[in-house]
Amino acid sequence: MLAALLLSFAVIFVAELGDKTQLVAMMFALRYRWWVVLSAITVATTAVHVLSVAIGHHLGAALPTHLLGLIAGAMFIFFGLWTLRGDSLSDEEASVAEKATAPAFFVVTSAFVLAELGDKTMLATVTLASDNNWLGVWIGSTLGMVAADALAIIVGAVLGKRLPERLIQIGAAALFLLFGAYMLLENLFPSLPIALIGAISVAVVVALGGMVRALPERLRPAVLRPQPSPPVTDGRDAEEPGTPADIEIGASWRPPR
Repeated sequence: MLAALLLSFAVIFVAELGDKTQLVAMMFALRYRWWVVLSAITVATTAVHVLSVAIGHHLGAALPTHLLGLIAGAMFIFFGLWTLRGDSLSDEEASVAEKATAPAFFVVTSAFVLAELGDKTMLATVTLASDNNWLGVWIGSTLGMVAADALAIIVGAVLGKRLPERLIQIGAAALFLLFGAYMLLENLFPSLPIALIGAISVAVVVALGGMVRALPERLRPAVLRPQPSPPVTDGRDAEEPGTPADIEIGASWRPPR
């Protein structure tokens, strides 16, 4: 159970970094007290992950272990690509976070339940529960998500800004791709040494990253496109010739006698 708890904690913590529910947590932290937001997130996460673990546990009992490993590996690669694509709040979700007027605890709880249903952290919990101890997955996944959202609450309430989203998004995607490649290779080639499987997995992720970077800029995920440089100014207003200021100055100027 302890192994399932630690694995689930790590996977869900990484999955939640940069996710839309973490953005929701940050927005609520700017509006309500931190302990209200954190307690509501804990209740919502516990409830949603009960459903996720139940689905994954019964799914795992009906499928062979070898097939489950392949499915889990493919799902983790899917999570990695999803994370690399990026996630953002829809207009409706942002409106709920910003304009809610009901009691804070129930607002945050309902918003998180709705945002988490069908999200990649829920799918990751289902995947983990299909091949691991259900109680460990439930506890670990709940703690992992609460810890990640607590980080967002700290940022929103104390710092007032997000962590470097670009670095977090790339790192989380790379970890998911690494987990997925490792699980696929482990189940496709069970006789290979663990060290060799790990080395091949790293090489696959690095090669995939190189292929994505080699794509034309318009085809890359937004997070891998060059970031625009901030405009450099010399401290003077650069006005175009012919503006009202230029005309006024020109009208009052006289050549020296």
